[in-house]
Amino acid sequence: MVPDTMLEGAGIKIVREEVTTVDPVKKSVTVSDGQEFQYDKLFLATGARPFVPPIEGKDLEGVMCLRGLDDAEKIKAYIADKHPRNVIFIGAGFISMEIASLVAAQHPDQFNITVVELMDRPLPLMLDRDMADSVKTYLEEKGLTILTGEKVEKLVGENGKITGVVLASGTTLDADMVFMNVGVRPNTALAEAIGLEMGQFGISVNTYQETSDPDILAGGDCVEKINFITGKPTPGQLRGPAVMQGRLAAKRLAGYDIAFPGVVDAGGCKMFDMTISATGLSEEVAGKEGIDTVCAAVDSRSKHGMIPEMKPWKIKLVFDKKTRKVIGGQIVSYDVAPAREIDTVTAFILGGRTIGQLTTFTSACNPDISSEPSAEPITIAAEQALQKLK
Repeated sequence: MVPDTMLEGAGIKIVREEVTTVDPVKKSVTVSDGQEFQYDKLFLATGARPFVPPIEGKDLEGVMCLRGLDDAEKIKAYIADKHPRNVIFIGAGFISMEIASLVAAQHPDQFNITVVELMDRPLPLMLDRDMADSVKTYLEEKGLTILTGEKVEKLVGENGKITGVVLASGTTLDADMVFMNVGVRPNTALAEAIGLEMGQFGISVNTYQETSDPDILAGGDCVEKINFITGKPTPGQLRGPAVMQGRLAAKRLAGYDIAFPGVVDAGGCKMFDMTISATGLSEEVAGKEGIDTVCAAVDSRSKHGMIPEMKPWKIKLVFDKKTRKVIGGQIVSYDVAPAREIDTVTAFILGGRTIGQLTTFTSACNPDISSEPSAEPITIAAEQALQKLK
């Protein structure tokens, strides 16, 4: 969080009121206490809200979702007051998995934690099945129950409190607390009231963050983005694109015209001692987009094999078979540092690098921070993919 003093020191006036109306003709903004402000340029950063699926019982006491600090405080207070034993997570995305692992790590043996996922694996938007299998095994070894391929039918309770989760298979899971973290939806009500053009996934903007009204810019989770690889509209509701769009909008207002390149959905997730990172398209998603792929997965080490405290990690690269460009990467690591290799893969995607070019990649090698130079994992993965082209 940025302290108010930092903003005020830069000459920025802070008004903690809700915006009630925007008049694009008068170029004015009215807030809840009646104040009116004139603008030359307006920037909308209304963010997103948790998506709560229309499941019966979603309003029962003990059903939670996490988006902001208020939600976190509410969850913390509920755990301290109600002492729930059976905790169910609906959805195995990165928010659910991070919360589940954090709760389990901070309160060992206090909870029976079950994660219910509709898809056939945890973290389905990040990992292909071949990379996710080891993650599922690891989480189960840590005491979590991971149910994949299961749909939640409804939530049931007594006296207004959650008591169970009913699955489509007919199974009922005991529940004292339920987390529903199955995505977010953009907050576009204000933009729609203004009359701005909407896209499928949020406010429509150009590459300079301008809306259909050139004097109104927007960025972050409330706007629709374009996938860098497919060129198609996408939500792209991650921290990185939001920060970049805010900066680019500011540069636009300052006279610097730098276009937003699109998103590759690079993200990370830490669960216990395991770190997951991914970027671009998975093999599965690429296939659904009609892209014929060639892939390679390589096991590696965080340090030279003879150095103590060496941790294993694995990387998978996805290439477009036709163009030979790298279009995706996934990492499963038992150390944080190797997971940052995904940033290198992201740079390669944005740079349009090919299989052949990746076979020439060299990294800054040191026995304490990387595997042997002859076993650089990105290079080896590219070499293996190259051989599959024959």
